[in-house]
Amino acid sequence: MAHDAAALAVELTDMAAADHRTAVHANSDDPAEQLAWRRLTARHGDRLGEIMAEYGWPTAELVGEEAARAAWLIAQHADRQLDIQRRALQLMQQAVSAGAAGPRELAFLRDRTLVNEGRQQVYGTQIAGVKDGAPVPWPCEEPERVDELRAAVGIEPFDEYVARFS
Repeated sequence: MAHDAAALAVELTDMAAADHRTAVHANSDDPAEQLAWRRLTARHGDRLGEIMAEYGWPTAELVGEEAARAAWLIAQHADRQLDIQRRALQLMQQAVSAGAAGPRELAFLRDRTLVNEGRQQVYGTQIAGVKDGAPVPWPCEEPERVDELRAAVGIEPFDEYVARFS
């Protein structure tokens, strides 16, 4: 199992590195670049599904901190694979409850999954677009409580968060 976990850690971090290199193409004006991004995230999502089926959620205890974060990133970007996102959300929720994963990443994944389901997000982590030069979040369930809910899971206030995108 130790060898498997080490190999899995390398695989996950390699997938995240490829994700980082090509993420700039997600919203490219070039359809071929967009397609390449979608294919990459779909391959990664498929593989994450296999990993979850075999190991459950790849926690830091199993694969190390960097690879666990990589697994989260892969789930986060599996936007066209709601089944994968929902499964990751479920397994990550169990890991957070067991103290084996962080509530901050779970909050981002919950919001991303809700938005992909066409529902309102909770923490205001997903940006719909920019209006008058300011990032605008996808609709939130309780917009007046967003900063309170964010603080509870270790996410900076919304205004500080969006200042990074400006």
